[in-house]
Amino acid sequence: MAKDFKKISIFAPELGGKARDGLCTDCGISRMGDGKACGKACQFIQPDYPTSERRVHGRIAGANVGEEAFFGVTRSMQRARMAVPAEGAQWTGITTELAAELLRSGAVTAVLAVAPDPDDRWKPMPVIVTHPEDLASCRGMRMGYAPTLAALEPAIADGHRRIAVIGIPCQVYALRQIEAELGLERLYVIGTPCSDNTTTENFHHFLSLLDDHPEAISYLEFRADYRVELRFDDGRKPRVVPFLSLPISQLADDFFPLTCKTCVDYTNRLADITVGYMGGDGDQWVITRNARGTEMLDALGDRLKVKPLTDKGKREGAVKGFLANTERAAGGMPLRAMPDWLRPVVSFLQPRIGPRGLEFSRARVEMKAIESILHLRRAHPARVKNMVPDHVWQVAEKYGLTRQDGE
Repeated sequence: MAKDFKKISIFAPELGGKARDGLCTDCGISRMGDGKACGKACQFIQPDYPTSERRVHGRIAGANVGEEAFFGVTRSMQRARMAVPAEGAQWTGITTELAAELLRSGAVTAVLAVAPDPDDRWKPMPVIVTHPEDLASCRGMRMGYAPTLAALEPAIADGHRRIAVIGIPCQVYALRQIEAELGLERLYVIGTPCSDNTTTENFHHFLSLLDDHPEAISYLEFRADYRVELRFDDGRKPRVVPFLSLPISQLADDFFPLTCKTCVDYTNRLADITVGYMGGDGDQWVITRNARGTEMLDALGDRLKVKPLTDKGKREGAVKGFLANTERAAGGMPLRAMPDWLRPVVSFLQPRIGPRGLEFSRARVEMKAIESILHLRRAHPARVKNMVPDHVWQVAEKYGLTRQDGE
């Protein structure tokens, strides 16, 4: 299917194949060959994280070893930023700079990533990048489904045997299940944590609720200080919106698909290195998981500035409140029982006394585990037994969610 990709260094918008229905994030596997690899590769069928962790990292995550119960196998974990932030980056550009350095050094000859669709800056478009300077076009956030793994076939057909992939957890899990069959000399995996996805069309509706001129919004980020930051390309100054002031009640119940509501890997446990915001407390949060991850991070040298991790506040109250709201929502968007007059007060207090740094990350992982179990029990109770791995049960147990009969 190499013919379906345009033969230029970065853009590869035309995809063949067809995504399967149901619990599917269209990672790209179903668009490859005859698509039968989905049966063993899909995270939403019967994920086996211990076997995969042992194969990828050389060991499994320790349930009682430091932070590994929450975040997966960890060699090192730090708060970091590029000394010179990259223009157009969502944060400072660590993710794309890791990939660019792999191309510069010759460690890889191609990087699979996503860039904005030429007709819609928020729509992700899978690309094969062969020149480091072209990774600048991949900076920033996209919303929507990106069958990135479908680019493996044309990349390999073009002779690339040393490849890097930038992907989200459900893509990376699938990649790891077919890795041995690709015939690659070297594979580097740069992961970003899950941040909940939706269709590009749904996202445009969300933007329209945030601003009277949504077409001018050029940047949106859910920050660790409980605010969403918006930037504009029409000359207006950036503004921030507290989480509690977001128009959640105006979104459809299925705004977030069931796949995102039942994700069992929020921190990209099978990537060589994970780069995200949750534990960064204003910077980025970097988890190296194996020798390849350490190699990539070390290659940045003094271009990367690191700080000690922070760990502030208490998460239990917030997580318990999330549990109660999710149960009451009965499959829809989490309900908010807080009266309007109290929202500004809580919005003021959250970034000051709420969980920050690692405690914020633990809270998000626990919330995701709770959400996954509750939504699966409601929508697909027969799947709970096979879809929910031990590491999810371990963090949910603290809040009274344990296996029931048949699970």
